[in-house]
Amino acid sequence: MKPEIEFVYTNYSEETLVEREISKTDVENTILNPDIILEGKKRRKIANKIIGEKLLRVVFEGCAKTYIVITAYYTKLARYLKNENKF
Repeated sequence: MKPEIEFVYTNYSEETLVEREISKTDVENTILNPDIILEGKKRRKIANKIIGEKLLRVVFEGCAKTYIVITAYYTKLARYLKNENKF
């Protein structure tokens, strides 16, 4: 039996997902199946996933059973290919 995974969305993330037209399904899939996870500030992590011609970046806290989504945004893939050279 798989452990239950919980996603908690901050008020800010709820608002920005609507504004940026990003689905919770894409956010959760990016956290659980990222192309790469990078260390962020304040012990946060940044999950990155290529979706089409864009890069979805999800800033979150937590691990294993509970993930707290801080924000998510699409960006140009080329910007991070040059800077992080990890994809």
